[in-house]
Amino acid sequence: MSFEAVERSGGGTPRSFGNHRREADDAESSDFELLTAHVAGDRDAFGVLFRRHYNRLWQLALRTCHTPEDAADSLQDALLSAHRSAARFRGDAEVRSWLHRIVVNACLDRMRRNKSRISASLSDNSVDEPAATSDDIAKREVRLVVAEALMKLPVDQRAALVAIDMEGYTVAEAAQLLDVAEGTIKSRCARGRKRLEQELEFLRNPGNRM
Repeated sequence: MSFEAVERSGGGTPRSFGNHRREADDAESSDFELLTAHVAGDRDAFGVLFRRHYNRLWQLALRTCHTPEDAADSLQDALLSAHRSAARFRGDAEVRSWLHRIVVNACLDRMRRNKSRISASLSDNSVDEPAATSDDIAKREVRLVVAEALMKLPVDQRAALVAIDMEGYTVAEAAQLLDVAEGTIKSRCARGRKRLEQELEFLRNPGNRM
């Protein structure tokens, strides 16, 4: 869904981001200021905020969901949810963390709804790149193997590992994001890492690497 469609869902018609002075002001505004402006009725502020964090949130959705299609749908759901619930943001965490939690929850909700659907669609999800060397290709293939192993984990373990090992959150932050106890995060990460180690054991033998 486009930003314009989201803006229409909030009422009014979409406005252009072409005003250079406004763009300069937006670049200097903090996440919290943009979210506050959105709640106060500024129809441009939320789009600026989401664009600022889009790349990170998209990668988060890709790592959490089975397929790029699910990731895109989950990110769309999260965008709408954040747009509509912004007034309930209490300011007790960073806006970035608040958005992260909404995206993760949207991904988990979609995964639960699609529990019976099995998909092995794993792609690099990157823009066109120059011709790769054999070493580059080998590294990419290893990344795909690791990604496939990650997707085999239960959803809760994968979400915990993505938050801790890929997004760099602390255990306490991940517990807050996923709304579980810190001990639960530690347990899920430990089980997830053990299962990944078992899945990727064959890579320890150099002859098995691509």
